[in-house]
Order: sequence, then C-alpha cells, then structure tokens
Amino acid sequence: MTTTKLRAAALIVGGSLAIAALPVPAHALGEDTTPTCPKGQIYDQKAQKCVQQQGANIPDDNRADYAYSLAKAGRYEEALAVLDTVKDPNTAKVLNYRGYATRKLGRTDEGITYYLQSVKLDPNYAKVREYLGEAYVIKGRFDLAREQLQTIEKICGTGCEEYRDLSEALADPSGI
Repeated sequence: MTTTKLRAAALIVGGSLAIAALPVPAHALGEDTTPTCPKGQIYDQKAQKCVQQQGANIPDDNRADYAYSLAKAGRYEEALAVLDTVKDPNTAKVLNYRGYATRKLGRTDEGITYYLQSVKLDPNYAKVREYLGEAYVIKGRFDLAREQLQTIEKICGTGCEEYRDLSEALADPSGI
C-alpha cells in the first residue's frame, strides 16, 4: 500500500472512531430518557437545559419525564419530590412513575398501589404493566406477573421492550 493510501485509511478509521466517541442523546438510541440535573434544578425540555426548580413554569408532562429520569438514575427521593410538584398527580404516567420510585425504595406494596391506580386510568399502558409485573415478581407472585406478561403481549406483542423486560425478570428475578 502506498503512503497516500495508508494515510487515507488511517484518516477514515480515526474519523470513524472519533464519531463513535461523540455523545449521543439517549432518545437517539431509542431510550425514553431525559437528562438529569443537579439537585434543586429540573430539565426544561422546551429550552433543553437545566433550570432552577423553584418558580420554573414546567408542564406536568415534562416534570413527570424528568422525575422518571431521576428514578432511573437511582435518585428516587428526588423523583418523588418532583412528582409532588405536578398539578395533576392522577394521570397514568405520574402514578406509574411514583410507583416505580417507591418500589425501588423498597416500598413494593405502596408501589403496587400506584401501579394499580395507573392501570385503572389506562389499561393499555404497557410500561405500567411491566413494572406491576416486576413488583409481583419481587413479592413472589409469579402467577400475577405472568398475567401482566400476557396482557403486555396483547397490547404490543412479544417484541416490545416491556414484554422482553418482564419476561427477563420472570426468568431471573435477581436482575430487578
């Protein structure tokens, strides 16, 4: 290979590695997450930046998404505090995320209560069915978890993330 071809190949490989190392927003990877901010701040989806939580005019849906991101990052108490600031706490999404954070804090029965309220509001919400099933696995109620898995299959099939995740939790509860 000539020196010119070697240099061109090195540039292509190096450029590809550099591009691969760039940060990619989570939503571009297919995840439904919102960035997390320092304590006392909230992510404003419209402005696409962290803002002071006090006095911020952030819609409930944005607050719920941010609370979920905090919970997924292991910041469960903060997630619950953000959920306490929503104007309408009785939506399927808010109740599901409240259930998730409380379950992750070890308050599984309380989490199940929130999940069941969410299911009443939206019986076809696959994510709450997944989390309710996981809570049942934690409680050793594999029969009830399998019922949730069957319901998820009717909602979105066996290829959706919620079905796969609950199926994995049933197969290996240590991963929950």
